[in-house]
Amino acid sequence: MSTETTTATPAAASPYSRKNPFPGRLLVNRLLSKDGSGKEIRHLEISLAGSGLSYETGDSLGVYPDNDPALVEETLAALGATGEETVPGSDGQPVPLRLALLRHYQITQPGKQFLEAIAARSEGASVIKELLADPLRKDDLAKYTHGMEVIDFLLTHPSIRFAPEEFVKLLRKLQPRLYSISSSQRVHGDEVHLTVAAVRYESHGRPRKGVASVFLAERVEDHMPVPLFFHSAKHFRLPEDPATPVIMVGPGTGIAPFRAFLQERQATGAPGKNWLFFGDQKAAYDYLYREELEEMRDGGVLTRLDTAFSRDQAEKIYVQQRMLENADELWRWLEEGAYFYVCGDASRMAKDVDAALHRIVETAGGKTPEEAALYVEALKKAKRYRRDVY
Repeated sequence: MSTETTTATPAAASPYSRKNPFPGRLLVNRLLSKDGSGKEIRHLEISLAGSGLSYETGDSLGVYPDNDPALVEETLAALGATGEETVPGSDGQPVPLRLALLRHYQITQPGKQFLEAIAARSEGASVIKELLADPLRKDDLAKYTHGMEVIDFLLTHPSIRFAPEEFVKLLRKLQPRLYSISSSQRVHGDEVHLTVAAVRYESHGRPRKGVASVFLAERVEDHMPVPLFFHSAKHFRLPEDPATPVIMVGPGTGIAPFRAFLQERQATGAPGKNWLFFGDQKAAYDYLYREELEEMRDGGVLTRLDTAFSRDQAEKIYVQQRMLENADELWRWLEEGAYFYVCGDASRMAKDVDAALHRIVETAGGKTPEEAALYVEALKKAKRYRRDVY
């Protein structure tokens, strides 16, 4: 890996932004997970050549995806439309309906306006009507519509007819998706790397696809641009002092920003110690960037590498258990001034890791639960406990 410093033109000089995304070109689309994995994880490399854009480690990449063309065609058929009808795009400018459904509007998760229109026009939508009528039942409405797309409601209520312009006005705008960047620009110059889990599942008897993840995984080709922009994450930066130790907890695709952190620390010759906790289901199939990580460990860039593969033994083991097993050492690092980073799933993993951190401060630090809570809060206030969770 080169340690030569290469940086792009400062972002201020670039004409590209969220409102004017740069058409990046996909250079590499490599499957990281192995055959036999229950997941499809991909490593993507996108060219920034000619953009004048720059990013910092910890930042996110915003991607404007297209909807699935097959889903667009099915939606057009359910509407009884040709796709050539003129409708207002998300920016108000006239576009063909097919293009509007492909690039301008969200046709997966139905919004409130669309559901209200279905409820108002169909006697068979009494459950939706009932849930919409009670503002205290938002969670029940979310559960009821979970895993359902606009097409489900069009097919379930075929007697309802929408004029094309009326239909798009009931839809929400298609929003960009943010992905943690898994590269250091100091190392990779006019490239940005992503680590993406392609979302595919079945619900209500139909196969479903993640809008952006499958757009990137299977539909972007060499000639097709990836509209992109950078989202600054000032809350998720490496310590200003390169001698500061760093502890990183990033299971699954949560590894992404820490691959970037390690590249940056290696490229700058940062003397601070680096400790990574990585986990997934099976080491044989799901050990993302294994060769790179082990090379960094063997070369001394990665001071410690602790892994947890939940399904490689009868009892499931997760990253938080590896933290607890190394409580005394982790406490020593914190007392030395280490920054503590977490990236990944907010609903379970991040909560479990936070609970483990509190427990470590109690046991290894000899503190009461109340004192441990104050200690962790102090880490947050000092900006030494940083999270990128979703």
